[in-house]
Amino acid sequence: MNLIEAVPNISEGRDTEVIQAARRAVEAGGSTVLGVEPDTDYNRTVLTYVGSHEQVVRSSIELIRVTTDLIDMRQHEGNHPRMGAVDVMPFIALGETSFEDAQRVADEVYEEFEGTHSMFRYGRSATLPSRSRLPTLRKGGYEGLKDRFLGGRWNNDETRLPDNWNGVWSEVDDKFGAMAIGVRPVLIAYNVNVREEVPTASTVAAKVIRSSGFPIKSESGSKSRVRGLLSSVQGMGVPLESHGISQVSMNLSDPSETSIHLAYETVKSIVEPLGVEVFGSEIVGLVPLGSMLEAGRWYHGYDADHSVLVTKAIEGLGLDSLGDFDPNARIIEWALNAAREV
Repeated sequence: MNLIEAVPNISEGRDTEVIQAARRAVEAGGSTVLGVEPDTDYNRTVLTYVGSHEQVVRSSIELIRVTTDLIDMRQHEGNHPRMGAVDVMPFIALGETSFEDAQRVADEVYEEFEGTHSMFRYGRSATLPSRSRLPTLRKGGYEGLKDRFLGGRWNNDETRLPDNWNGVWSEVDDKFGAMAIGVRPVLIAYNVNVREEVPTASTVAAKVIRSSGFPIKSESGSKSRVRGLLSSVQGMGVPLESHGISQVSMNLSDPSETSIHLAYETVKSIVEPLGVEVFGSEIVGLVPLGSMLEAGRWYHGYDADHSVLVTKAIEGLGLDSLGDFDPNARIIEWALNAAREV
């Protein structure tokens, strides 16, 4: 069977009834749920599910319908950038499944809501290169959408409007916001824990490591941009109020270029000379087995059985510092095997 993975992020991480309704919607479509991870500080939940083409299409449509009914962005607050009730819905081809297979899933879900919901095609589905990056499309957040759509100040008209919008700010736009939908490779959402309440050193580290780098400006007004240290990394410093700490929150969009252990050790090398302690990290959603094995070899020093390497990766990265990290539920390949055995 050709398997497609979906990893939508919904803008609700506190109301357990809404989160459970979202899960039931996915299951009603026939997909296998591999993970449901709410975060109260971000007020956001990451769902991970897999299935056949038909199952993932049905599950995704049901999820959008339920969140349209139950989530009101006019009442939403959270620390994570977002622009809609379903903020982003990426599809990933697993195993021998092709990009084209994943794109057909994205197209069918998009077409179901064409004319009713504002949607941006992003990632490998973007209609223009300038529209491929989620942070670019998300700039200004939900709060800035109405002014942006109706012709307010915006720095690039190529990215101003969604691919689907009828030209009128509707009740659905007001309540649901906008959504990014598309196809991407496997991505690791990865956060490094920093022992500071205000994300000062965390923000510095994020600016230094992220691929886009940071701008500099002279007294005369000249501007330039310093390139970031790491490839294929998006990053920002954010407070994690429930734990009284901060995080360097990252998306590793190509783990073959920047591994999780490289990201962790780089952040550590930046903030610790500033007198701030790093204590472990967390993976949001699921992680490929290969990435965990690579980290395990780094911390273990040599190759070994998969179980040994995964254990060393968990220890070296401190993945259980904020809560239990169950590799059987959090590693894509192992979680899928476990789900098939049920």
